[in-house]
Amino acid sequence: MSVLAHHSVRTVLWLAFFVAIVVSWWMMYAMATQMGLNWYGARVGMMDMAGMPPMDSLAMLVPMWAIMMIAMMGPTFVHTMGTYEALMRSANGTWGGLIGVVAGYFIVWVAFGAGIALVQAGLMRLGWLDMFGQSTTLWATAALLIVVGWFQFTWIKEVCHGVCHAPMQYFLGNWRTGAAGGLRMGLGLGAFCVVCCWGYMALGFVGGSMNLLWMGLATVLMVFEKLPQVAHYVMRPVGVLLIVAGLAVAG
Repeated sequence: MSVLAHHSVRTVLWLAFFVAIVVSWWMMYAMATQMGLNWYGARVGMMDMAGMPPMDSLAMLVPMWAIMMIAMMGPTFVHTMGTYEALMRSANGTWGGLIGVVAGYFIVWVAFGAGIALVQAGLMRLGWLDMFGQSTTLWATAALLIVVGWFQFTWIKEVCHGVCHAPMQYFLGNWRTGAAGGLRMGLGLGAFCVVCCWGYMALGFVGGSMNLLWMGLATVLMVFEKLPQVAHYVMRPVGVLLIVAGLAVAG
């Protein structure tokens, strides 16, 4: 591939990736507005559900969480994509391989989104969550904050976080060429990332799953956790803050 063609493909792929993130955030904002919510999840208007499925139906929740996964996890994957691109020449990587990595990563996250949508539908029908996906009981809110905070200190968080913030080591130990190889690596990266970051997604049930402020804050924290220079200065302090917040809610 010529240098010009290489740069053209690179530009198109990166542009498409960032456009998908922007469109996903715009769709989340549009859904929140249609539900009569502002950017931090408070009711400010009338809900317009004309033509939309019930709030506790999987037909509503699965697409919502799938879009949310792309909006929130896309920015966190930029570092990993850049790492793969840096290995393209020395390790026989290809643009097809990069597409495979991205596809595998988001297949795992969209599957996780479908799973958490199923959980939300069940909890809404039990009355543990309101129609906007927010916890209706203080004890459940406190317990979730404490559990997610505690998880920040566990060995499994440490192991999976190591893969997320140092993808070079993962690629060197699991390198596969071609689109199929990229897909396989992307699935593995997605699995580690889900285990590392599931708690931030579960916290949506504290402030409401359509709370754009929570989405933005969680995205920023996950981006920082994946930056090698600052990762270890973020993970445990966030855990402390969550545990303190949970104890305050419980008290």
